[in-house]
Amino acid sequence: MEFIADFHIHSKYSRATSRDMDVQHIAEWAKIKGIHLMATGDFTHHLWLEELKNNLEDTGNGLFKYRGINFILSAEISSIYSKKNKTYRIHNLIYSPSFKTTDKINAALSNCGNLASDGRPILGLDAAELARIVFDIDENCMVIPAHAWTPWFSVFGSMSGFNRIEDCFEDQTPKIFALETGLSSDPAMNWRVSALDKFSLISNSDSHSPAKIGREANIFNCDLNYSTIREVLKTKDKKRFLSTIEFFPEEGKYHFDGHRLCNTRLSPEETKKLQGKCPECGKPVTVGVMNRVDVLADRPQGYMPSNAVPYKNMVPFDEIVAEAKGVAKTAVSVEREYRSLVAKFGTEFDILLRASEEELLKGLPARIAEGVLRVRKGKVKIDPGFDGEYGKISIFGDEEKATQGEKQLSLF
Repeated sequence: MEFIADFHIHSKYSRATSRDMDVQHIAEWAKIKGIHLMATGDFTHHLWLEELKNNLEDTGNGLFKYRGINFILSAEISSIYSKKNKTYRIHNLIYSPSFKTTDKINAALSNCGNLASDGRPILGLDAAELARIVFDIDENCMVIPAHAWTPWFSVFGSMSGFNRIEDCFEDQTPKIFALETGLSSDPAMNWRVSALDKFSLISNSDSHSPAKIGREANIFNCDLNYSTIREVLKTKDKKRFLSTIEFFPEEGKYHFDGHRLCNTRLSPEETKKLQGKCPECGKPVTVGVMNRVDVLADRPQGYMPSNAVPYKNMVPFDEIVAEAKGVAKTAVSVEREYRSLVAKFGTEFDILLRASEEELLKGLPARIAEGVLRVRKGKVKIDPGFDGEYGKISIFGDEEKATQGEKQLSLF
């Protein structure tokens, strides 16, 4: 069967996370979005694990169910450690096929730090040792580097990572077969690095609130069970791993280089000319994802490997509605319109991916329909994100926005 999966979220027990990130709201929003398989996130936290055990039904195939939504047991570990006189900060995702295995992982990791401190615990544990612990417990687990290019906390991070997967995971490297690209990169950027050809590239929301579930996701056509999904990712089976759904990477908050305190955004070329220093304060800038890809790339932009899984760049529907209406995404009118239109079409992904142009023009207000169609064609303008600031997407030009504003004023 064809289904959409989001393999990376956080529960209400993680820092800076909505109180609504509980099983009920996650399942509710998965249905609204059109997602069939959700990560649980945070299985290392004892209170969240207890909620999962009390609410999820074991399907017997490595996945769990709640009100029609499937869940895969997942957690994210922040490893901060020194190696060869350098400090590394690496985030990894762990997937478990059973509560029994999960309990064993938690028991082992509890010897390495305080798992109760946060839904995403910080452990002074070498990433290679983390993988070794997990795979020794159950070889059917998956360990996947999270948001692989994020500057401060990732395997390739400019401020805290490695240049090669092998340097990070050492003898455990053959057991690592997928990478999460993160919001600030898309597959095309990763295709420039030939060493990554063997890895499946997955994309996930890393959501801290229910409405952001599915802002990046994965489309499969296979049996909905743990072992099959693991096999598809391990073999990079293009017939069953159909595509990923991506942010425009420029919208990610670490795409370009920069210095947030000085409101300085720099392209890799500009950073090079400035020798990595902020032109305002003279301090080193945060080197972003695009720059880091350029450093490690051995292929030109536009290269596509023969075994590449395709992808689609999308903008979340509530952002399209907000811009079409000329109001903030947080406006009450946006949520009202969003829910009404999604209910009319079925799910958010029905609108963004599946509905024909004719159906969109017939079923959506004209300006919102035009917004969806422009996003599908990539006709957007983006001021790239940098140093923790999300990029700003414009679907309609300034002249069109001014006209929209005049129309709105005429209503009062």
